[in-house]
Formats: sequence, structure tokens, C-alpha cells
Amino acid sequence: MNFLRGVMGGPSAGPQPSGADTIQKLCDRVASSTLLDDRRDAVRALKSLSKKYRLEVGIQAMEHLIHVLQTDRSDSEIIGYALDTLYNVISNDLEEEEQDDSEEENSAKQVDDLGSQFTEIFIKQQENVTLLLTLVEEFDFHVRWPGVKLLTSLLKQQGPQVQQIILVSPMGVSRLMDLLADSREVIRNDGVLLLQQLTKSNAAIQKIVAFENAFERLLDIITEEGNSDGGIVVEDCLLLLQNLLKNNNSNQNFFKEGSYIQRMKPWFEVGDDNCGWSAQKVTNLHLMLQLVRVLVSPTNPPGATSSCQKAMFHCGLLQQLCTILMATGVPADILTETINTVSEVIRGCQTNQDYFASVNAPSNPPRPAIVVLLMSMVNERQPFVLRCAVLYCFQCFLYKNQKGQGEIVSTLLPSTIDATGNSVSAGQLLCGGLFSTDSLSNWCAAVALAHALQENATLKEQLLRVQLATSIGNPPVSLLQQCTNILSQGSKVQTRVGLLMLLCTWLSNCSIAVTHFLHNPANVPFLTGQIAENLGEEEQLVQGLCALLLGISIYYNDNSLENYRKEKLKQLIEKRIGRENFIEKLGFISKHELYSRAAQKPQPSFSSPDHMMFDHEFTKLVKELEGVICKAIYKSSEEDKKEEEVKKTLEQHDNIVTHYKKVIREQDQELEELKQRVNTLTSQNEQLQATVTQQVSQIQQHKDQYNLLKVQLGKDTQHHNSHGDTFQMNGIQTEEVSKLKEELEEWKNKHELLQGQLKEKDSVIEKLNSSQLEMGTTEQSSQTSKFGGLEHNNELQKELEMLKSQIQLQSAEISKLQMENQKLQVMNTTADPMLGDSGATAASSELEGRLEQEIKQLKSEVKTLSEEKESLKQHLDSSSSTVAILQDEKSKLQREVAESKKEQDDLLVLLADQDQKISALKIKLKDLGVPVEDEDDTESGDQGDEDEDGDEEEQD
Repeated sequence: MNFLRGVMGGPSAGPQPSGADTIQKLCDRVASSTLLDDRRDAVRALKSLSKKYRLEVGIQAMEHLIHVLQTDRSDSEIIGYALDTLYNVISNDLEEEEQDDSEEENSAKQVDDLGSQFTEIFIKQQENVTLLLTLVEEFDFHVRWPGVKLLTSLLKQQGPQVQQIILVSPMGVSRLMDLLADSREVIRNDGVLLLQQLTKSNAAIQKIVAFENAFERLLDIITEEGNSDGGIVVEDCLLLLQNLLKNNNSNQNFFKEGSYIQRMKPWFEVGDDNCGWSAQKVTNLHLMLQLVRVLVSPTNPPGATSSCQKAMFHCGLLQQLCTILMATGVPADILTETINTVSEVIRGCQTNQDYFASVNAPSNPPRPAIVVLLMSMVNERQPFVLRCAVLYCFQCFLYKNQKGQGEIVSTLLPSTIDATGNSVSAGQLLCGGLFSTDSLSNWCAAVALAHALQENATLKEQLLRVQLATSIGNPPVSLLQQCTNILSQGSKVQTRVGLLMLLCTWLSNCSIAVTHFLHNPANVPFLTGQIAENLGEEEQLVQGLCALLLGISIYYNDNSLENYRKEKLKQLIEKRIGRENFIEKLGFISKHELYSRAAQKPQPSFSSPDHMMFDHEFTKLVKELEGVICKAIYKSSEEDKKEEEVKKTLEQHDNIVTHYKKVIREQDQELEELKQRVNTLTSQNEQLQATVTQQVSQIQQHKDQYNLLKVQLGKDTQHHNSHGDTFQMNGIQTEEVSKLKEELEEWKNKHELLQGQLKEKDSVIEKLNSSQLEMGTTEQSSQTSKFGGLEHNNELQKELEMLKSQIQLQSAEISKLQMENQKLQVMNTTADPMLGDSGATAASSELEGRLEQEIKQLKSEVKTLSEEKESLKQHLDSSSSTVAILQDEKSKLQREVAESKKEQDDLLVLLADQDQKISALKIKLKDLGVPVEDEDDTESGDQGDEDEDGDEEEQD
């Protein structure tokens, strides 16, 4: 112990030994001492020396310390000292804390090398790491905490090697996951740091950790710590979540399927008073926004990104982000990151894009969020990073969103521009930025407008209608013409690059726009002049874009302008520029450093405004057109004709294909409708079958119950008949007899009630019969009157027929008389002239007078007969109506009589059933020996005495 006091700084008689000698003696003591206390004191001394003499302790004591870990597992104190000593030797954190800022970099490199070398020595034997994993499982704080710190340090120094050892060790990752459930916050927090190092760049371990319920535990910790208001523990948990989710599609899908996206919404509930933004809160919220972006990153598979975007909309996360976006008092870096996050949440998702278009800023009057963001983009006083974020948001809003593109372009068209000027539209802001004095605003507005035209030929044609008023008194100029005018004025390189990108996007795949561009005679000479000149490196990019624009004008030329046909433009290039020179200048674009940077990812990220030259979508267009334009330059006119023919045939083929697709789509819809109908019918059929089976089973059950009751009833009757004597011998309880008597009384009462009801029904039937007889007599009288009326009618008809026959006879006589009259007239004309005209005229006048009288008499008789006929018809109609009324009353009475008869029959059946039941009960009571009075006998007066005698004999 004197030795140890000397080591620890106590007084000693001799000179002080050196550090290396002391460490050597302590190592010998650890190796050779048999007492546990001595070994423990020696290890404690090594721990105190390990910070100052890190190299010596690491070289001399590591092997002994590992041996202690293996042999002295029972003593937690010595294990804790050994782990702390190893941590001090391997970790570089302590050295970095002690170093001053003035120290040189080579010392830091030496420290790093020292830690990695000791780590290699430790993990050379894989059993050491396995032993450390078992020690981490210990619940003792003095063992578990230093074990966690040591393992974290090993992962920092030699991450991939230690990860592989833990991965192959049995339940290695699972044992470390238990640290998150430790109730001691220090161990839990250091466990989070350990898992951060463990999951770096190792997809296999990331999957294991995720499926060990890491998401649930980490989100619980974040919630317990207060979400974005929490401390550094929340930051560590968010970093671990990023490690698990970034570039790991399996874990992202698991995170979405586990409904963990919904649990992210409370993170962004920052409240209305945004005054308390601490540095830690800003860091936490920044990491939370980055975690959202990890799930919807454009580099993820499209299906996974789309499903996460939909989940974020349905759970309200997008709405919460838009609230932060439009809030006041939000720090600039948080606002920028929120804009970037919203951009990727809505990118390519129509539902989210439509929602974002409906968001309004809380201003008076309310303005769309898109307009407010564009105002920031074209404002040169806003931070550069914020302007880039707004441009990215606008690009994501228009990505695969033809509806949004149409809304933006419509604000530029003459018919939709607000004449009052009260509100600023998105189109007006873009035009203002396109022609402002700020080159960055020019570039951003040109790129934004190019995205509004991306892959939309209809809008490219509509944008040709846009007219701009340049100055007072001058006629308006088209937007296309104004862009080319600014190009020719020799503005800044950034402005020209933006305008050339806009024109290339506008003219590509739009022959009408190419025709409008070539219609201006100054455009082609300007482009050829720019390409032919030998300018500096800064202008090479503009030359390449001019070559691209001229190549687009050739490739998409429909030869509608005679002076600018494809062949003539090729000849112009051959004469003024040269084909090889043209293709070389075209290649300047793809060889540029800024082009390769922009092609990497959609988000515009530039270190400075000067580097803002290319857009990501434009790089795709260059890749698509560069080779095609090179081929088009070398093609002959015959090849162009063949290509045009092929294009026409392809267009026809495409039209046929689209037609058949439409037909197939309609047939698919009809098929789906029929399938739905079949499904509904099958479901109805199944339901009906189920009800039928239920009813069949119920009927079968009722049948079975009925059969059982019949069998039981037969057994009961046999039982009463065979064992009646035994019941009489043994007697029966008074309660059962009383119950039977009560039942008998109830049946008697019911019998009396039914008899009363029967008497009432009998009286009703008698009344109905009497009324029926009366109605029968009235009916007979009516029938007799009807028959009498009919007979009278028949007689009148006979008289009428007789009169008609008389009239016919008289008319025949009149016709005879007329014939005679004609004959007489003939005779008069042919008679002797000696006879005078007076005789003939007298005879004819007599005949005419007779005929007129007879005709008048006949007319009067016909008139009287017709009047009699009308009166008979009226009398017949009245009698038929009375007969119909009587028949209706008769049918009603007959129905009432039938119903009363039916009710009487039902009552008789009930009475018969009751009589049978009463007789059966009487028989049972008689068998039981109970005296029973016979109702029928008491009611009949003549046989009363005989019944009483019979009852007495039965009692005897």
C-alpha cells in the first residue's frame, strides 16, 4: 500500500519513479497479485494515469486490462475501472478537449492515429468485442455506462470493422437496442450515441435496428423530451433516425407502413408566439425538416416517395408545414428549409400541388402563397439561399402538373389579366423579374417560366399570344420578340443564359414557336454571328446555348417559311460557321463544370449567385437534343424527307394506338361495371342462400321439436296409464293438485268467454241474415222492376219497328203515286188536243194535295215515335244504374256474411280444442283422485241428480 500511496502522490522516502516505471509496476501488480483488492487498487491507479500517460498505459496495460475483464467478472468495481482505463486509452475525445486552438494540425493527426492503432489492437481479437457486448448487458451502472462509452469510441475509430464483428455476433445488435429502454437517462442517451455510430453507412444493421422497434422508442423519447423544444437528446434521436432512413428504402417503407409519419405532425406545432427560438430549437426543427425530406427525396423510388407524400397530406403534416411557411417571426434558415421541405412534399403529387395552390397568405387582401413566394424570388434584397429555395418550390409545384402550368400561363394571357391592377399575378411577377435590372432575377424568372412550359406543347403555343407594352406610344411586342431583343442588346452572361434556356425550352417540340422565332429576320443572323465569333471562356457558354437554339430551329422546323427551310439553314451553318465548329460549340454546354453540378439533383444549390447558370431539367433537355441535333446537321435533304415520312407514319400509328387505347379504356370501364354488377348479384345470391339455409335449418329444428314433443306426449300418456296405480298409492303433493285446479279454473273462464263471444257472433250473423233477406226482397223488387222496364222497352221497340214498316209501305205507295203522276203527265202530253189543259191541271193538283197531307202525317208520327224512344232510353239508363248499385251492396253483404261465417268456424274450432283440453285435464284430475264436477251435467236440469250420484260413486 506504501507503493500505491507513492503512485497516487503521497509522501515517500526515496526519489519519485518515472511514469513508465510506475505503469510497469502497476501492470505487474495487476498480473501477479492474488488479492482482488490489490488488483482493484492497481487498476484504479492505471485509470488515473491513463489520461496523462495514454501511450504508455495503452502499450503496457491493455493486455492486462482485457484479462481483468475476462477473469474478474464478479467484481463490478474493478470491471468499471478497467473499462474506463481502456476508454481513456482508445478515445480521442479527451485529447481533443485538452488541446488548444494554437496547436498544430499534425498533433491532432497523431492523436487520431493513436486512437485508431489502439482500436486495431483491441479488435484484433474478435472475442474482445463480444466480451464487451456481454458487459454492456450488465445492469450495474458502473459496468454498463463505461462499456457503452468504450464501444462507441471503438465504432468512431474503426467503424466498419467493429460493425462487422457486432453483426456476426449472436444477438449483438439486439443487446444494444436494450439500452434505449434503460430508465437511467445517462445510459439511454449514450446508447443513442452508440447506435448513431453503429448505423452509419451499414444498411444491414440499419434494417435490424429498425425491426427491433427503434422507431417507436426513438419517437417516444422525442415526445417525452418535448419535441422541438427538447434538448440535445432530441437532436441525437433525430440524427439516429436520419441514419436509419436515409437511402434505405426498406426502412422508409417500414416507417410509412407503421404509421410513424402521423407522429411527426406534432413536431411542427410551433405555436403563434414565435418569439422563443432558442439555438437548440432551431437545430432540432432543422433536423426534423431534413427527416421529412429524407422520406420524400427525389432520389427515392417514385412509388415510395408518392406514398409518403399522400400520407403526409392525409395526416395534416403538409398543412402544418404551410402554416410555418406563412407564419411571421420564423428564423430565416428555418423558413428556407421549410420551403425546401414543402417543395419536395408536393413535387409530382397532384393532390398536394392542388392543396398548395389553394394556400393563402394571412395578408389583407389575402394573396396566394405562390404569389408571395415569387415576390421574394424576384426581390434582390432577399437572401440568396431563400431565393433559391423559392425557385425550387415553384419548380416542384409545376413538376408534372399541367393544371398548375395552365394557371400560371393563363395569368399572362390578355383575356385574364386584371385590368384594375389591384392584385399582382404570378405571370406579372415573372415578366417583371424577366426584364428587371437584376441578373439573378432575370435568370430565376426565365427558369421559372421555362418550367411552366415543360413538356406542354399547348401552353407553348398559347404563350405566343402574350403581348408586352414596352413604352408609351409604341405598339406592343410579343414576349418571344422581347426575349430576343434583350439577347441582342448584350446584357450580362447570367441574363443571356437564362433567356437562352427559356427560348430552347419554348421552341423544343413546338413547330409553331419555331416558325414565329424564324419569322423575325434578325434572329438567325444574330445566332450565327454569336456562334462564329471567337470569344473568351465566359462567352463560350453563351455560344453553346446559341448553337443549341439554332439546332432546335432546324430539327423542329416544319419548312413553312421558304427562306428558312431546313436545307437552307444547314447551308448557312456550312458557309458561315462550319459543321465541325458548330458541333464543337454545341459541346461546350455538356463539358461545363456548372452543367455537371446542375445535372446531379433537382434542387438548385449554388455556392454563390455567379455559379447560378444551369437548371436541372434543362440538363435533361440538352442530353436529349445534343445527339439528335448533331445527326440533323449532317443529314441530307433526302434523309430529311424520309424522316418526315417516318414521322408522319409514326403519328398515324400513334393516333391509331391512342384510338384503340381509348376503346380499350372504355371496354375496361364497362368490364369493371359488369364485374361490379356480378359481384353485387353474387353477394345478393349468397345472402339469399344464407337466409334460405337458415330458414331450412329453422324449419328442421321446428320439425324435430314437434317430433320430440309428440314422442314425449306419447310416453307421458303411457306412463300415466301404466303407473297410475303407483301414483295413487304414493299420493301426490297438494301443490301440484292446486296448480292443476288453477289451470282448470283458467280454462273454464276462457271457455265461458269464448261462449259469450260465440253468442255475440251468432246474434251478429242473425242480424246480417235478416238484413240480407230484406236486401234480397229489395233486390227482387228492383229486379222485377228492371224486368218490367225491359219488357216495356221491348214492346216499344216492337211498335217502333211496326211504324218503320208502315213508313216503308207508305213510301212505296208514294213512289207508285209519283209513277202514276208521271204517266198521267205523259198521257196529257199525248192526249187529244180537243181536251183542254184545265182537266189535267185539276187532276195533278188533287194528287199533289193528297201527297202533301200524307207526308205531313207520316212526319208527325215519326217525330212522336222518336220522342218516345228517347224517353225509353233515359228510363233504361236509370234502371241499369240502380241495378249496379244494388249489385255492389249485395256483394258487400255477401263478403260480410262470409267473414262472419269464417269467424264463427274459427270460434267453433277454438271451442272444440278447449273442450278437448278440458276433458283431458278432467281425466288427469280423475286419475289423480281429485273430485271434478262435470259442467255439462250441472247445466242440464234433468240429469243433475244422476250426475251427483255418479260423483258419489266415483268418490267411493
